[in-house]
Amino acid sequence: MGNVTTALNAFDRNISDNHKKLFKGIFDTLKTGLTKLGESTSQQTKAVSDLLALIKDIPMDQKQDYDVLGFIYEYLISNFAANAGKKAGEFYTPHEVSVLMSEIVANHLQDKKEIEIYDPTSGSGSLLINIGKATEKYTQAQDKIKYYAQELKKNTYDLTRMNLVMRGILPNNIEVRNGDTLEVDWSFFDENDPEATYEPIYVDAVVSNPPYSQVWDPTDKESEPRYSCYGLAPKSKADFAFLLHDLYHVKPDGIMTIVLPHGVLFRGDPNGNDGEGKIRKQLIEKNNVDAIIGLPSNVFFGTGIATIIIVLKQPTARHTDDILFIDASKNFVKDGKNNKLQASDIKKIADTISSRLDIAKFSRKVSRDEIRKNNYNLNIPRYIDSGETPENFDIYATMFGGIPKKELDQLIRYFETMPSLYTELFNDNGTPFVTLNTTDISKTITNSK
Repeated sequence: MGNVTTALNAFDRNISDNHKKLFKGIFDTLKTGLTKLGESTSQQTKAVSDLLALIKDIPMDQKQDYDVLGFIYEYLISNFAANAGKKAGEFYTPHEVSVLMSEIVANHLQDKKEIEIYDPTSGSGSLLINIGKATEKYTQAQDKIKYYAQELKKNTYDLTRMNLVMRGILPNNIEVRNGDTLEVDWSFFDENDPEATYEPIYVDAVVSNPPYSQVWDPTDKESEPRYSCYGLAPKSKADFAFLLHDLYHVKPDGIMTIVLPHGVLFRGDPNGNDGEGKIRKQLIEKNNVDAIIGLPSNVFFGTGIATIIIVLKQPTARHTDDILFIDASKNFVKDGKNNKLQASDIKKIADTISSRLDIAKFSRKVSRDEIRKNNYNLNIPRYIDSGETPENFDIYATMFGGIPKKELDQLIRYFETMPSLYTELFNDNGTPFVTLNTTDISKTITNSK
């Protein structure tokens, strides 16, 4: 135990001056936690010894085809989040949601050679890391990605730093700050002369999963560049304050994705004094909103509410003035107490976004004129009817036999893909009904060319 404490203290003393900001105090939470490993020094020493024995077995010889340490870190954080109740939402975005956001962002940035990405509520940093990984797949831009992260809580800020450092990201490509995103905007300045050297940062992509409907202080912020063109979010709900902060830092050809509660789509009067309604109207009229994705309920740890992902861009990066709505609320599998997006769900949503597809009961492009007629209400069910189609019963077929052609017509895509199968399975005698050609449907399909 004493050796570990000595090593941690020595680490702080020996940090290079160039990297003090990134590494200083990174193990503070660990130092505090060591005392919780046992009531006595001997118990603590045994716990540390057992832990080191476990770590020793982790293969880190670079011969694996994946990031072993990063995988373990993500696994431990996700399991901790699953059992941490409400606090989980403060630091962890479920991996599947993170991957979905990553695919959307990476597709938009695929032609760039150097990329800057920013998460102003970074939590554990996993969302930012997944964006970087997805972007590397498209661009092969390893070591050409700059990571900016800001986090309010010190312990969680340490999680961000550890996660980024462990993934092999160059220290010079990491900028992390412990601070209140809404109170103090991120900028670069010389601490000796902050006013004269103030320079805001603008990045290629901003991603965030901020705390939902948090209380904030909008006092004296009307003239801030982040909010002056759109308005101020109400004191009781900071959702749009986070969104506008993110949007302000997006380059003209950039993109942002943000996770928010459904309420931001319809709360407030766009023609009254309410901040949320007015902000929503401004975002629509300025052509910032690219897509809205409705996620299933119970996807996030610590809350059962259904959430959305909003994709926004600067008008210069928008090639259309409609908004793509996606209702993915039924696209999930059960995973214990939670619902989980499958890989096929993620791909379907990402492909729908990249190709801007209209899919019955799933996605639809909606014009600004239609949204204006709905008084700028963006509630997804207003634009997509995702209800189940009532099952039809054919009384004649039930009584006299036969398979209605109108039911088979609903499977036309399958029979177009396998043209000979229809005639092998069914006998068409010219009536609205067909009969089976076989007594063994499975065998007939298996043997079909």
